[in-house]
Amino acid sequence: MAAQLSRTAEIRAVATQDPARAEAMLESFIAGLFDIPVTGLKINYDQYSLNSLNGFFRSGDNRFFFKFHQEEGEEQMRGEYYRADILARAGLPVDQPVHMSTLPGEQLLIYTRRADPRFSDVLLELDQSNDAEAIARACVAEADLDAHILSCAKDSLVPITPAQSAAEPIHRLFHERMIDQPDGRYPGGRLARFYVGRDFLFPGELRLGWDEIATARPVIGGIEHMRSLSEMFDLAHSRYAPEALADAGGIVAHGDAHNANVWYERAPKRDHLAFFDPAFAGDKVPALLAEVKSTFHNIFAHPFWLYNPEIAVQRYHAQVRLEAGRLFIDTDWALSTVRRALLETKARRFWKPWLAHLADRELLPTDWEEVLRIGLFLSPMLVMNLNAGEAGNRHNPTSSAIGLAVALAAGSAPVQGQDMFTEFFDQIRP
Repeated sequence: MAAQLSRTAEIRAVATQDPARAEAMLESFIAGLFDIPVTGLKINYDQYSLNSLNGFFRSGDNRFFFKFHQEEGEEQMRGEYYRADILARAGLPVDQPVHMSTLPGEQLLIYTRRADPRFSDVLLELDQSNDAEAIARACVAEADLDAHILSCAKDSLVPITPAQSAAEPIHRLFHERMIDQPDGRYPGGRLARFYVGRDFLFPGELRLGWDEIATARPVIGGIEHMRSLSEMFDLAHSRYAPEALADAGGIVAHGDAHNANVWYERAPKRDHLAFFDPAFAGDKVPALLAEVKSTFHNIFAHPFWLYNPEIAVQRYHAQVRLEAGRLFIDTDWALSTVRRALLETKARRFWKPWLAHLADRELLPTDWEEVLRIGLFLSPMLVMNLNAGEAGNRHNPTSSAIGLAVALAAGSAPVQGQDMFTEFFDQIRP
């Protein structure tokens, strides 16, 4: 029944097994949706297409780029996909599609094909080259985009009701991935499918069950943290309930601006960034939620461990042990030069002034740090399965250990001591 309701879900499933058939299905699907000729369609398989498909095709003499995002059970979810016009009207730099479908289960955008790279591809090269001049140009482009985002956020900030918060599609990226649809059972969704009751495989062929690690106190790089894995998910289930996030107001935002959804426009003097694929855009996006996912995925998910685990296992080492109710994870992973520079830019140009503005407007909740930490924790845990113990998963024991360490360190403050997340929060504290 689900495959009949969702053409995009069916095509994504076929693409994993029979790419040529999926491409033929997409040609027919796009031609029927928009009443245009479609030829030469090719799916673009890359490390960033975790919940989406994208690619290229011809229509007559014109060349196009397509992309769609597809969530499990999206036909029963709330909110409206793809509101690019909201972003454009607010003055944010966004590429407008030439064709768009927002039908449930058939959401798809068609753009004129560009020669510009995605920002994600530019940064992957910089993770490996450490080209100082190129890093500086990239950070200037990021700072300019952050200035746009901050200005738009300030101009569009309004108090919102719990019902208005709940109507925003961004919750599909967080709360609705922890529950079953349509009854809302918790734990459910990806949380249950990826982790609950599963075995986790770590380096040294160490296999630990969910029940063993879920209640253990995390000790990451020798620093003990306050909450266990299950406690973080439980807090997320209550605090990230869509109605609960209305307390900081709502803003116009893209909502899912990871850098695979951002074009990098090179120019002689100053490069520029532009959004596309605004699947979760809205005009009342909860103000503390809007930039959480992009902050994690553009910075802390790199280099390599989330999107390129095959590289991570060649470059890094990890050790895991469970001892006396504590989960110890030690790794030699670290942010690259360009990601550290982007973190400093994001903190200085967006997060610090934004939190100060919310405080001035008396819209900053007292638990704002916990709210941001939980969003940073959920971003990697629910975007894909980090459990290397599952057959067919992209992750290996080393990348899985690194990913769990980063997520756990993000999700709750240390009992004592400093790490890259405490430094980040100290930097942005209003």
